[in-house]
Amino acid sequence: MDIFFYGFSFLLFLIIISGIFTVKQQSAVVVERFGKFQSIRYPGLNFKIPVIDKKSRPISLKINQLDVMVETKTSDDVFVALKVSVQFIILKEKVFDAYYRLENPREQINAYVFDVVRAEVPKMKLDDVFIKKDDIAIAIKSEIEEAMSSYGYGIIKALVTDIDPDAEVKRSMNHINAAERQKLATEYEAEAERIRIVARAKAEAESKRLQGQGIADQRREIARGLEESVEVLNKVGINSQEASALIVVTQHYDTLQSMGENSNSNLVLLPNSPAAGSNMLSEMVTSFTASQMLGEKMKEENKVKK
Repeated sequence: MDIFFYGFSFLLFLIIISGIFTVKQQSAVVVERFGKFQSIRYPGLNFKIPVIDKKSRPISLKINQLDVMVETKTSDDVFVALKVSVQFIILKEKVFDAYYRLENPREQINAYVFDVVRAEVPKMKLDDVFIKKDDIAIAIKSEIEEAMSSYGYGIIKALVTDIDPDAEVKRSMNHINAAERQKLATEYEAEAERIRIVARAKAEAESKRLQGQGIADQRREIARGLEESVEVLNKVGINSQEASALIVVTQHYDTLQSMGENSNSNLVLLPNSPAAGSNMLSEMVTSFTASQMLGEKMKEENKVKK
């Protein structure tokens, strides 16, 4: 009798223990009694009536992601494949709807994505598809969110992650991009050459300006020196004409001397006409006379000083 009692107690204990179960974090479990919905159990230690109650497999409350590839055609007759990523989740307060109302949520979401993409993209040109991909994603999220909320699902995010045009179109686009880059490089090179030309022109203009300024300064100094020489000669009684002749002949002999000092020089200066030779001789005579007068004047001044 005692053995029977202990055996029954042990069996009852096992039955009771079998009714205890735990639900993991970010999960939920549906409990049915005789096949009818009884309750939803959330994370923690839970209990069900053994044999009578039956619990479902754990229902994940984590965020899930579904990637959908959709092929369609744009308004400018370009075939394009779009990859759309949809993040969805079972709403905690709507586990009942998610469990009982929808058998395969992924297929349902996939169908909605196809419907929206094939409704929106054919209205756009290929360039607009790239530009407005965020608008397409917003339209997808809005459509799916409205439809799936009644089934207990929430849509976290919808993204157009890839746009892949037809291979022939991609080759054409690459060719156009290469041509654009070449055009841009040519424009940059032309602009650089223009800048170099302007810089050279400015440098040449500045060089000529400085050169002209140097020549002007040189001529002013020469004129100042000639003026001083004439004033000195006038002070010793030599008139301006004789002084000019003396200066010209002196410069002539200085030039011949500098040429003679250069052994590589083979330049010969000759008058360009007979009259020029006569004028040169007249200037030499005048200059010799002026030199003689200058010498006598200097001698007289030396005698006075003594």
